[in-house]
Amino acid sequence: MLASFLMGLVGGQRGITPLAAVSVAAARGELPRDNGAPRILFHPLVAAATVALAAAELAGDKMKSAPDRIVPIGLATRFVSTAIAGASLAPRSQRWLGGMLGGTTAVLAAFPGWRARVAAMPRHGQTPTGLVEDAIVVLGAVAILRGFGRTAAG
Repeated sequence: MLASFLMGLVGGQRGITPLAAVSVAAARGELPRDNGAPRILFHPLVAAATVALAAAELAGDKMKSAPDRIVPIGLATRFVSTAIAGASLAPRSQRWLGGMLGGTTAVLAAFPGWRARVAAMPRHGQTPTGLVEDAIVVLGAVAILRGFGRTAAG
């Protein structure tokens, strides 16, 4: 369940990144067989599509017109996307718990992440703060999956 929680922290900052990361891991066969991932995530086209959506989110975040992550549609996206990712990282018998943990953590983590970004933007600007946040989020998702793979393997 730790991986579901940690992916929720990632999802609080970038709503599609957790789903993209998990779908890439699933398509590459890097999730344990007893995971709670929906079958569709294992298809390479789904991995490519979620990566494209995540990249669009990363790019869109730097635009002046980008909405705050705490608007209702942003929170809903974070919950759904990260709930699927959280369920995928949980054992099949606990996928609902992993999904709720991931999704709820993403919604709750969105608020302090938003406040930190808003506080940093006057000094550093929207694009630089976004790029730093992107790096932390993507590296965090990769680290979670690498650690998850080692834990699941042995």
